[in-house]
Amino acid sequence: MLQFHDLRDTKDWSQSDLASRSGVSRVMIGKYERDEAMPSIESAYRIAQAFEVSLDYLVGESTNPAFDKRTVQRLHEIEELSPAIKEKLFFFIDTVLRDTNAKKAYAVK
Repeated sequence: MLQFHDLRDTKDWSQSDLASRSGVSRVMIGKYERDEAMPSIESAYRIAQAFEVSLDYLVGESTNPAFDKRTVQRLHEIEELSPAIKEKLFFFIDTVLRDTNAKKAYAVK
């Protein structure tokens, strides 16, 4: 199921707003939201770009809209790092996550 309506509500956009930002007609956006039509890959891509979310999120395959284009780009850049640098980066990330989880576990409720 496509997530257009929920995303539009979050951004306080009308169908016309989404249409102007994506280049997809308002009539077609209405049809997509009512499940009367399925967008082409190109239209879905343009809508995802307008919302700054991944296609996976748009079609309900991902539950985290925070994986926006910037986050995904960072992940791609990490993959291009040398193994030694990636190891140091992951050590740092693991340390921060461990410390954060420990603070949550021992927090007074």
